[in-house]
Amino acid sequence: MLASHQGDGFPELQRMLSHILSGRGKAVRPLLALHSGSLYRCDQQKIIFMATASELMHIATLVHDDAIDKADVRRGQETINKIWGTDKAIIFGDYLFAKAAEYAVATGSLRVVGLFSKTLGAISYGELKQGFSAFNLEQSYEQYIKRITGKTASLFALSTEGGAILGSAPEEYIKILSEYGLNLGISFQIVDDIFDYIGTEEEMGKPVGSDLAQGTVTLPTLMLMERYPNDNPVKRIFENEGDKAKSIEEAIDMVRRSDIVDRCYRVASDYSEKAARNLQLLPDTPNRRALYTMAEYVIKRKK
Repeated sequence: MLASHQGDGFPELQRMLSHILSGRGKAVRPLLALHSGSLYRCDQQKIIFMATASELMHIATLVHDDAIDKADVRRGQETINKIWGTDKAIIFGDYLFAKAAEYAVATGSLRVVGLFSKTLGAISYGELKQGFSAFNLEQSYEQYIKRITGKTASLFALSTEGGAILGSAPEEYIKILSEYGLNLGISFQIVDDIFDYIGTEEEMGKPVGSDLAQGTVTLPTLMLMERYPNDNPVKRIFENEGDKAKSIEEAIDMVRRSDIVDRCYRVASDYSEKAARNLQLLPDTPNRRALYTMAEYVIKRKK
């Protein structure tokens, strides 16, 4: 479905679309929509529209993220803003959001369209919170969870709840699948934040420590500041003291040598297990088992 876009006869737009689609990941969100929507009676074409809408929304957020962060690389390839410039990248992201909305409308469900709009608002809220809290040391665990729920988990919930709505699931099961998506999304983001400390540039497709460099407080960062409240490299980075690159390396090394990574994985596992428990009330079908498998994948993935 995504590959069918031809840029509306606009060669430059087609090149941008081809570039961004060639660097796609494992399409977790579309799979969530497909499995959630196939648990009951469903119009498969409408589920595909929902899956496409969620993935296009996700890709649009990445394009905007890279433009805001002035990132040069994403998943091992140059970003849209690196090749075409920040202004065009932002407009291209807007175009992808508009296309995502078209697919949401194509489902024929006013409820899904409302959910799509609500999710876009939640993502924007989370991104704004992240932007305004950059380089701010006074952040709590609760604020972190609320932020990633908006910017990441809400899109997972859109996929699962939207799929369930279109799949004619009972109302109680729609709620269960929405909660599953939220918990899975929180777990997914925590693991992503762990990778910023323990991954490699080759695995991640971007420099390690990117969140630190951007002043974004993540769970490993919170735990590091909690352990060393008076003097730590994060404080020096955020207060622009000394050699920033050296401080980032020091912070990464301190996290890797401590139990912080294990503690973060335990938190991520708690959310993943909560997501899996949400599924126990659903009928035992191949699609439910696939959703269980995805909860396990989120924790075990390498990038």
